[in-house]
Amino acid sequence: MTTPPSQPTAGDPVGWRAAAATGCPAEPGAVAMFGPRFINEDRSRLYRDMRRQHGAIAPVTLPGDIPAWLVLGYKELHQIAENPALFTRDSSVWNMWDSIPPDWPLMPMVGRQPSILYEDGERHARRSALVSDALSEVDPFELRNHAEQNADALIDSFCRLAEADLIAQYAKKLPALVLAKLYGFTDEEGAALVPSINAVVNGAADALEGRQHLQSSMGALLRSRAISPAADVSTRMQTHFNAGEFSSEEILEDMMVNIVAGHEPTADWIGNSMRLMLTDDRFSASLSGGRNSVAEAMNEVLWEETPSQNIAGRWTTRDTHLAGKRIRSGDLLILSFAGANADPQIRPDRSTFTGGNSAFLSFGHGAHRCPYPAQEIAEGIARTGIEVLLDRLPDVDLAVLPESLVWRPSPFLRGLESLPVTFTPTTALGAGR
Repeated sequence: MTTPPSQPTAGDPVGWRAAAATGCPAEPGAVAMFGPRFINEDRSRLYRDMRRQHGAIAPVTLPGDIPAWLVLGYKELHQIAENPALFTRDSSVWNMWDSIPPDWPLMPMVGRQPSILYEDGERHARRSALVSDALSEVDPFELRNHAEQNADALIDSFCRLAEADLIAQYAKKLPALVLAKLYGFTDEEGAALVPSINAVVNGAADALEGRQHLQSSMGALLRSRAISPAADVSTRMQTHFNAGEFSSEEILEDMMVNIVAGHEPTADWIGNSMRLMLTDDRFSASLSGGRNSVAEAMNEVLWEETPSQNIAGRWTTRDTHLAGKRIRSGDLLILSFAGANADPQIRPDRSTFTGGNSAFLSFGHGAHRCPYPAQEIAEGIARTGIEVLLDRLPDVDLAVLPESLVWRPSPFLRGLESLPVTFTPTTALGAGR
């Protein structure tokens, strides 16, 4: 994962400058993914309106009026993800390259990078096995221990103040701290990485500096583990039986992808779940220590407010038809996990509680879906983080009206700008140690 080449400008809420570009005109009724409807409107209503007007695949535009397709259908998303020969991750086949300037703000999402995200076929399968195997050896008891310790330390920093922002002071820190520890960083090194990881994710003014810090720190860790192996993810990635097939740059890129992509959705999973529990009466038991309700709320979030909303993407390798639309060779398709989760063919009554149904597409589908061990790690961090918070601050309550909460202005991710809460002040655990 790389950072946008352009810096935020005044009046640009997402921190990306829309570069001018020309090319094939967008389909009639196309919605701008960085326009007011995606940024300001109720996202679920927007997906519903787009589906009503266009069906399972809707036309959208990207910065510079670059056309693309947004895949809203559950069945259609499955079909695309399971057919890499027709819908490839190789963006070199894109039919819009002649219209894309070098500093196009979404270049990091579509330009080929040396990471696992842009591989296909057998090489991707072997590379994916390396990552998955390295993550699968994470001890669940070790994971929970790291999550509990870091959660307690973060709560200690604000528990005596009677108020906090659970996004900035908690959710945006916990996953990065735990992941850094699992990869082999010390507690101090992990804490120093948190601002860099968040800068990369947010595309902020210091995003490039953050990426450079993350890259140099990861590189130093890999070099250290090559000399002195340890029981951590970075060691296992370098000593895997497939490791010799890939360059040190590729392994480094995959480590960066894993820690950045693992942090942000997990942070939003924590924040979105806490928002749901603090604003929805169905989950009031969670605030009295109901552990089952925590799991139910987390599952509900993956259906209703999944952190990973849309992802670019896939490119067609030849002309085809899908959901009644003619898709030209080289067209870009953006996969809408959020749209597919709300497909009325699988969820005809969205007022119904989803319970333990885990057929959501929030982790993707097909060869490029989030590896199962990574999902388990994310769930372990998020659930532990929420449970520890509720144990420590059992009377936590929203400090503002629910309707005043603001979502970050990103069409690709779903997370809150802040989650202000109040609670009865309590003693820091560290004070008695």
